Amino acid sequence: QVQLVESGGGLVQPGGSLRLSCRASRNIASFNILGWYRQSPGKERELVATIPLSGSRNYADSVQDRFTIFRDHAKNTVDLQMNSLKPEDTAVYYCNAVTWNGSYWGQGTQVTVSS
Repeated sequence: QVQLVESGGGLVQPGGSLRLSCRASRNIASFNILGWYRQSPGKERELVATIPLSGSRNYADSVQDRFTIFRDHAKNTVDLQMNSLKPEDTAVYYCNAVTWNGSYWGQGTQVTVSS
């Protein structure tokens, strides 16, 4: 079992920045894929960014060049740096971890982009 706890959400003005962090309950060094997803009211949950144990990061087209995903094995965290935020980025953001024995989700953190 893996517990994931997100933090860092909040209210920000358009053009602003936020950094989300997700802490895992155990060592993430062997986690196959870590990622961030988001869900807006009335919409399906969608991929934002993923980072595998090895290989290239993957981003949704809508966040390419604005968001960056990091994994820190020393802290057991996966962070999402979000810059140039837009109102359409408003959503609940969820952390996801894929390990050898399953896929795990955090409880989500709200991000609201509004003036």
